[in-house]
Amino acid sequence: MKVKSSHYLKEAKPFLKELLNSLLEHYSYASILASDSKAMIYSVSKQGTVISEDDILSGRGFVAKVYDGKSYGEYSFNEITKEGIPGILNKIKYSLMPLKDYLPGGISESEYPVLPDDPKTLKESTEYIQDPEELGDEKIIALLSKLCEEGLAYNKKILDCSAGCRYQQYHKLFLSKNKDMEQNILWTNGSLMVMASRSEEIKYFFKTYSNLGGTELLGEMERDLKSVAFTALELLESEPIKPGEYDCICTPEVTGMIAHEAFGHGVEMDMFVKDRALARKYIGKYVASPLITMHDGATAAKETATYLFDDEGVLSQDTVIIEKGILKRGISDSQTAMYLSSAPTGNGRRESYERKAYTRMTNTYFEAGKDKPEDMIASVQYGFLLENARSGMEDPKNWGIQCMVNIAREIKNGKLTGRIYSPIVLTGYVPDLLKSISMISDTVELKGSGFCGKGYKEWVKVSDGGPYIKARIRLG
Repeated sequence: MKVKSSHYLKEAKPFLKELLNSLLEHYSYASILASDSKAMIYSVSKQGTVISEDDILSGRGFVAKVYDGKSYGEYSFNEITKEGIPGILNKIKYSLMPLKDYLPGGISESEYPVLPDDPKTLKESTEYIQDPEELGDEKIIALLSKLCEEGLAYNKKILDCSAGCRYQQYHKLFLSKNKDMEQNILWTNGSLMVMASRSEEIKYFFKTYSNLGGTELLGEMERDLKSVAFTALELLESEPIKPGEYDCICTPEVTGMIAHEAFGHGVEMDMFVKDRALARKYIGKYVASPLITMHDGATAAKETATYLFDDEGVLSQDTVIIEKGILKRGISDSQTAMYLSSAPTGNGRRESYERKAYTRMTNTYFEAGKDKPEDMIASVQYGFLLENARSGMEDPKNWGIQCMVNIAREIKNGKLTGRIYSPIVLTGYVPDLLKSISMISDTVELKGSGFCGKGYKEWVKVSDGGPYIKARIRLG
């Protein structure tokens, strides 16, 4: 089934078109982004049950953007009626656009060309199997409660088991002189976490789930519960790793974290404008192994970061960032693209209608290779299989990376020994790490359970992944 259009936006559209036509009488470019979004969070554990609306992801509102021949202004609002149109127009004309005449000393106004406005009519919806709204809060909580109870009953060493689910259904319209576009999107996340103890030692293992769809993923969680509980108990036998540089095999989720942190933020081209990304100086140069080809784009995969057009009305794309080891280009929003005299890549994204559009990642991943995971493990004399990515951070200015991984499984003479080390810190200089990649598996997996901030704010949905990779990595 396909996600239905928003009744709210359907009713608002005639008024938005009237406002747009009024703006076009005064400005050479005008556009309106309209959004209607609902997001819910569910969680069950020994600590209690939570059902709540996601404040960041939920909301209804509009952004009008205008161009006066030199610069752009944006005005956001959350109500539209025929009677209210003159008031919105006056605020844009007499309150918003004159602000540039009162810039503080030392700050000058930049000049930009007019945005292209090629004709485009589009109305698309993503598909789902089970609608979370039709399933309902009561049944979702009942399913999560069952998972929690079964996890707690698995072993007496298990302290807690939590099961969670989150979804967002959003609808967006983009209107300009030549564009009339609509998209209706539904994604869902799930999570399982089991915490186990032995004496005073406490360990936990988690697994996340995501899809461009509905609550059908709850079935996957039920199938995986026992393996999640078993791995949490395994971690009670883990020990600290001896810091050093090792041959490592990374599972797809660890590969995805590396892709996201290594050349995700580093190629967001608004960082080029601010001279905060070393990648700008390496376009056309080798930055990774020739085995590596890296993509980002809302149409590059079907995951939680998939959409049809970005929040500036640019059609989504599949951008090849690294091709056979060579850094080809970055990703950008429209304003950044104008400043750098390049084409936008459909990566202009807003946390909400109340926020500015920034260059943001979407579906970020490495392409598949030709190797089999078992052959990759067999090639390691001494090293580790890294799995269960936790979190990461990077420094685009200096290309440093630091990631947390929950599990390192020891490999000796090409075989897993059963010995486990945890927790693991993965660090390094990005080009060194990526140039050391010597094997890549023949399948790709992506997950979209996470969010990405611009610094410490501006949260948007992302997904990342890739194949298994073999690389030389510093662990501690």
